[in-house]
Amino acid sequence: MKIRLVIALAVGLAVAIAGVAKTHNGSKSHHGSKGPAASGERGTFDYYVMALSWSPTYCELHPDEEEQCSHKGYGFVLHGLWPQYENGGGPENCKTTDEPARKTVERALAFMPTRSLVDHEWRAHGACTGLGPDGPGGYFGLADRAFAAVKIPAELQTPKEPVKTTSDDLHAAFARANPALEDDMLTLHCSRGQLFEVRVCLDKDLAPRSCGKRMQSRCPATATFELPASR
Repeated sequence: MKIRLVIALAVGLAVAIAGVAKTHNGSKSHHGSKGPAASGERGTFDYYVMALSWSPTYCELHPDEEEQCSHKGYGFVLHGLWPQYENGGGPENCKTTDEPARKTVERALAFMPTRSLVDHEWRAHGACTGLGPDGPGGYFGLADRAFAAVKIPAELQTPKEPVKTTSDDLHAAFARANPALEDDMLTLHCSRGQLFEVRVCLDKDLAPRSCGKRMQSRCPATATFELPASR
């Protein structure tokens, strides 16, 4: 009798453990199906970070991306306009039922070179601005004005040969093209000795401003690095 009772208890415990494990795994899978978790509140942030991606570096890493990289001669393109907190980070993946209209997407392709990027930036960052996606006062209208507000140095617009440079020289080039842009208003980001992004900090009126905490450059401080030629 005791043996049967022990066996019954053991079986019951095993079933219970299996049930908990199944529930846990099911919850994990369910959360995964929802995509990235939302963080922060719509419209609650301190300033913007505009990420300017050097398209040739991106295309070297993603040679099968035809929409952006099929020999269109891009230099800097707009990766995104990101709401940012003064103390670092920013709201992401805020809940929204809005979707950009087809005309909005077509206009955005002039500065964001792929439809997948337009869709991603709206969902991940644009919805958190508190703006809608469409119209001159919407997120993509704002992103267009931000992209136009910062002038790309002439020597970096669409170079046909690789450009060797340093952090100091690149800061100086952007300052010459944008006299209001000081060193603490942009950061440089490199990978494997190549520039892949310049990030410019802007206030809510799109004027350059000092970057907040945890915004640091990721390019060599003194060594030379490269911008691959435009393609």
